[in-house]
Amino acid sequence: MERAQNRTANRLIHETSPYLLQHAYNPVDWYPWGKEAFEKARREDKPVFLSVGYSACHWCHVMERESFEDPEVAEALNRDYVCVKADREERPDVDAAYMRFCQATTGQGGWPLTVLMTPEQKPFFAGTYFPKHTRYGSPGLLELLEAVSREWKGAGREALLSAGEEILAALRDRKGPAGKEMSREMLSQAAEALWRRYDRKYGGFGGSPKFPMPHQLLFLLRYYFLTGDPRALTMAEGTLTGIFRGGIFDHIGSGFSRYSTDERWLVPHFEKMLYDNALLTLAYLEGFQLTGKELYRRVAEKTLGYVLQEMTGTEGGFYSSQDADSSGEEGSYYLFSPEEAMEVLGKEDGEYFCEYYGITPGGNFEGKSIPNLLENPRFEESDVRAEELAARMLRVRKERTAPDKDDKVLSGWNGLMIAAFARAHRVLGGEEYLPAARRAARFLEENLLKDGFLQTAWRGGRSSGGGFLEDYAFAAWGFLELYEAAFDPEDLEKALRLARKMTELFGDDAAGGFYLSGKHGEKLVLSTKEAYDGALPSGNSAAAFVLGRLARMTGDPVLEEIYRRQLGFLAGEAAGSPSAIAFGLIAAFPALYPFREIVCAAEGETEKKHAETLLRKNPLYDNAVLLAVPETRGKLEALAEFTAACTRKNEGTTLYVCRNNACSLPVTDPAKIEKILSGKDA
Repeated sequence: MERAQNRTANRLIHETSPYLLQHAYNPVDWYPWGKEAFEKARREDKPVFLSVGYSACHWCHVMERESFEDPEVAEALNRDYVCVKADREERPDVDAAYMRFCQATTGQGGWPLTVLMTPEQKPFFAGTYFPKHTRYGSPGLLELLEAVSREWKGAGREALLSAGEEILAALRDRKGPAGKEMSREMLSQAAEALWRRYDRKYGGFGGSPKFPMPHQLLFLLRYYFLTGDPRALTMAEGTLTGIFRGGIFDHIGSGFSRYSTDERWLVPHFEKMLYDNALLTLAYLEGFQLTGKELYRRVAEKTLGYVLQEMTGTEGGFYSSQDADSSGEEGSYYLFSPEEAMEVLGKEDGEYFCEYYGITPGGNFEGKSIPNLLENPRFEESDVRAEELAARMLRVRKERTAPDKDDKVLSGWNGLMIAAFARAHRVLGGEEYLPAARRAARFLEENLLKDGFLQTAWRGGRSSGGGFLEDYAFAAWGFLELYEAAFDPEDLEKALRLARKMTELFGDDAAGGFYLSGKHGEKLVLSTKEAYDGALPSGNSAAAFVLGRLARMTGDPVLEEIYRRQLGFLAGEAAGSPSAIAFGLIAAFPALYPFREIVCAAEGETEKKHAETLLRKNPLYDNAVLLAVPETRGKLEALAEFTAACTRKNEGTTLYVCRNNACSLPVTDPAKIEKILSGKDA
């Protein structure tokens, strides 16, 4: 590490988080979140300066360069504060608690998150990015630190603390709305709200900055399938197309950046997050299933190829993110000029490449160009020549200093990526997707699952963190998708175990919903129940989703009751803004629309393979599928008792359509079976 030369490391050097290690040689005397820091603060009667971020965060890097590497700022921090760094991806509970305080006091949030608090962890001031000195109306960090220190040491301490305590008390006393019934009306209200915000020119919702919000697209695709509302399909397709055409999709190396700074999806914040690429892959796969458009298939394949190439560890786990910056400059790794293209490709091919991908002399970012297809009318076509030229430019790009990767493996985000690869196997086939999902699932079981309890993160042979709600919900989703891809009841059992452990550890039996941090976790000043979806689905939405599917697939009345109660919690939380829980609305589909459990009984390798092929074609929007074969029937019946009556008839492969654990007469006619499994038979 270049900046570590002639520097003394602080306590972060012993951590595994790449984000914390980035700050290990700052002159700031950082502590990781833990008892040692707060005991020191109590002993020395100092306030605590908490900074929360993540390794791919551009503004976190800016604040580090401007302030945390600055001797003057470091002197003020070390003299008057105890300084704590936290990785929001390892400690989402710390991030969520203090982000609530920040949003309550400032009306906004983001990263880096900056919090001043007492040694008892009670916050009294919060904000996000601060420059070193006051400028353009933004308070400077140095001036802030000096002002707060004066108040803390003088007569103003009581006023500081009482203001913070008032906000904390209000947040603690906030009672969630009384439980409501989830209804079809809430779904239509959500679709209507999204339609009002829909950008009819470029896709997406609202103005800049624009986030892809793939869970909203998944909601719209499924809502269209179940209701036929053409506006839902228009919004989903317009957004899937728009984000692919823009620079938020890496047209040279593939993969999606986190969000766009403009309404056209042209200029991204260049960090690439694993969860975005997992959820967007699922959205494109569902778009392909619903419309048959080859563009969506190609985008899904390219994105999965990027993850396999750039974000997969040697042991099978998936990395967390890729940085926005390289060589200290945001996005420089991804930019091209016409001169570079001509030098590498020659005049004729260079001109073709530039015309196809919008590489212009004036550029569209910092004097160079982000490759995009916004002005290309042939964007839906597969252009072999353009692809070959892009591959040549990718080889040149790889000679540049690449953005850093956060190579920690997070159990929840890996669950999402397992789900994406498993779904790709079911929808697209191919030889690499299911093995990738299996390797990651095995890695998760061997390294992040200890005695039935999930841990949050793994890096360098060490796992850490007690596991949070989203870890369990997303990992359960991954195993559920694995079952629906390969029909091994072991995967269904693993999903069930995680879901039941989730309800045990995180459920609020009195008020409903699930807490972010479990009964075994550290008690913070605020306990949080995240109901609204953000850049990815909330833990409560994801919990409802897996509980609903597992309850229907197994016929377990206990899971069904928890699922229904969870829908009531979500309905109450989002009564005024149902589009804010789009993934929770997806979870409600099995309860609000006719839902079927389809059991296919087959014997022999030929029948089994044919049945698997047919089952994988099923869109799964309004049903779940189970495969009963002699080799695994005992295990399946132990998990889903109602399947015991679903036996194969002498005529051959036999299908049963079940509702509420009661099954239809057996269907053995091959044409009828195919019609049912294609979703064309009610």
